[in-house]
Amino acid sequence: MSEDNKPSGPDLTKGVSLADFKDSKLLGHVGEEDVLLVQAGGEVFAIEPTCSHYHGPLAEGLVVGHTIRCPWHHACFSLRTGEATRPPALNALALWEVTRDQDWISVQRKQEALKPSASHRAEPAPEKFVIVGGGAAGFAAAEMLRREGFAGGITMLSNDGAMPVDRPNLSKDYLAGNAPEDWLPLRGEDYYADVGIDLRLNTNVSAIDPKACSVTLGNGDRLPFDRLLLATGAEPVKLQIPGAEQPHVHTLRSVADSRAIINAAGSAKRVLVIGASFIGLEVAASLRARKLEVHVVAPEERPMQKVLGAEMGDFVRALHEENGVNFHLKDTVEKLDGTRATLKSGSVIEADLVVVGIGVKPRLALAEHAGLAADRGVSVSEYLETSVAGIFAAGDIARWPDPHSRQIIRVEHWVVAERQGQTAARNMMGGRERFEAVPFFWSQHYDVPINYVGHAESFDDIAIDGSISGKDCLLKYRKGGRVLAVASIYRDLDNLKAELEMERSRA
Repeated sequence: MSEDNKPSGPDLTKGVSLADFKDSKLLGHVGEEDVLLVQAGGEVFAIEPTCSHYHGPLAEGLVVGHTIRCPWHHACFSLRTGEATRPPALNALALWEVTRDQDWISVQRKQEALKPSASHRAEPAPEKFVIVGGGAAGFAAAEMLRREGFAGGITMLSNDGAMPVDRPNLSKDYLAGNAPEDWLPLRGEDYYADVGIDLRLNTNVSAIDPKACSVTLGNGDRLPFDRLLLATGAEPVKLQIPGAEQPHVHTLRSVADSRAIINAAGSAKRVLVIGASFIGLEVAASLRARKLEVHVVAPEERPMQKVLGAEMGDFVRALHEENGVNFHLKDTVEKLDGTRATLKSGSVIEADLVVVGIGVKPRLALAEHAGLAADRGVSVSEYLETSVAGIFAAGDIARWPDPHSRQIIRVEHWVVAERQGQTAARNMMGGRERFEAVPFFWSQHYDVPINYVGHAESFDDIAIDGSISGKDCLLKYRKGGRVLAVASIYRDLDNLKAELEMERSRA
């Protein structure tokens, strides 16, 4: 074993004292494997120490009841079973057997993996579930149905050609060249056959018939359902200017989109990113990692000001400029003539690659044509059920009553979509579980992660603790004296605590 891979902390087979714990945790090892001891509710647990999502250090996380939350992206694990109880993590963690003699703790061997106990429903379980959509919400729902013991048929219809993937990676590490493509799938191809999920790729759905409880596929086939989940997601807003249909102009939503940009980047020298959104600036950072000259054009005075505020917007701009990005703000592209982009200001940018990131719009056509209630999204109850009994919606299309902002909201966050998919799955099986998770997303810009919890469509003021320019800060977005959202840079534990506080203060 190399020095770099040397096990952490004390040898737990020899035992440690509770007095050695810090913040209810102690990182040690059993043999060559690192193990995290966690004290919770008078008990001590031994669990794998890194999150199964992106390997965040759980020793720096937050213990809540008999669970532990990852500091990076707010996944949550049961300390009793190791189960991933909240996305973005989906895989369980290993546990070890703990021996305790008063305040002396030792660990000798791994526990056998515990299977999560299936939920018991009083009513007969429906037999045929159909999920329309192959993104975060659709996959999380299908996976949770099997995890919860649903034995009926699950058909998952995706108009994408790729298996469900870790979409945030498409604009981050994968696009930057730091992650291989085999990291992208949420599960390998064998998984779907092994657990009995009928995943149909490149499959369009042309209509839903709520009365007949069936969906019509693009080829005319009809598929019956007992319960239906709509998780059709969103699609990029198209640029409506002359020249926008040229082959060197791209949007980014799918694996195919990301592949196409990577392929074009191989021969490109200068890229024009239209839009200073999160996706646009993540693309800018990733293409700078590939040594391309990057220009960003956007109508705003500063990037992300509407969501993050003026000071954080200025910081994000400065961070990208330090890394070589050229901004053209308070300006728009009026036409693309070959590689020549003409701006409203009269400036011209020559770019052999163009990426458009001006937002997305929810795919609502199926729901609207089926007569489901919709208002800038598919209207759902707190149980994520639509206006038609037995039909649920989750992810980017769903507008739900959020107990934290006390508004009806729709958000386009990966983690929210996964969590909604899981809640919808349990309710499709007959549960009555309210969707009450606090919205969360993260964005990565070079070496700077921005974590955001809550939802503030507008705010009166921002309370800033720490230094934004020093990359050590916590920002509270307030309206009417209430904290609606919190953003942070390298204040991961504080961000977790803010999430917990919002959960406990829900209306």
